[in-house]
Amino acid sequence: MPYGLYLSAEGAQAQITRLEVIANNLANVDTVGFKRELAMMQARYAEETELGQDSPGSGSINDVGGGVLVRETKTDFSPGPLKRTGVPTDMAIQGEGFFLVQKEGENFLTRAGNFLVNAQGELVTQYGQQKYAVLTDAGTPVVINPDSGPWELTPSGSVRQAGTVQNLAVVSPASMGDLVRVGENVFRPLAQPLPVAPGKRSVAGGYLEMSGVQPTSEMIQLIEASRAAEANMNMIQTQDEMLSGLVNRVMRSA
Repeated sequence: MPYGLYLSAEGAQAQITRLEVIANNLANVDTVGFKRELAMMQARYAEETELGQDSPGSGSINDVGGGVLVRETKTDFSPGPLKRTGVPTDMAIQGEGFFLVQKEGENFLTRAGNFLVNAQGELVTQYGQQKYAVLTDAGTPVVINPDSGPWELTPSGSVRQAGTVQNLAVVSPASMGDLVRVGENVFRPLAQPLPVAPGKRSVAGGYLEMSGVQPTSEMIQLIEASRAAEANMNMIQTQDEMLSGLVNRVMRSA
């Protein structure tokens, strides 16, 4: 089997994976607080080099490229634009930090601040069949009592109502690499997140951080990946035709 056939197949698979990542980004262009994913492409060594039977730069017949592959996907945590909604339960973190939310006793992080108040008066997220409770810095759910009159959100991220103050838990992971996307617009921290210093806390009430996806940029990448995948598919077809022609000539000359 021609080596180039494998290279083209590997290239096509890598671009198809990239297309899936870009398509998911575009599907979440209007999702509050969504962070885009990036498909990290990497050149692959020849099989002998991968197996340790040769070394890069040896100049041997094995010292050829091994195509490309998607090594991993990474999350771009760049902040999205803020949108004013005027809804009291809409909140946006300005600068660093994440909201700390909880479901079934497990803590998660999110930048999506389009919260709701449930029947129990708890501030909860909008995603998932079982909503995530928004936590205070004491680790308890934020509770807004509809019978206690109006409430307000301070710029430092405190909910004030009837003389009671509840500080929203605004935290940061020790490293962005500690965050694992688990769906429903939340991340699971692999290590204990740290509270954001009081002087750096900034939460805007009546605002939402919108998706970090830029449609124009994603569409350009989508076209680029689509053409690269098509080129690899055409190469597969061309090499298959060449191989078929070679086999036919050999058979006729036998």
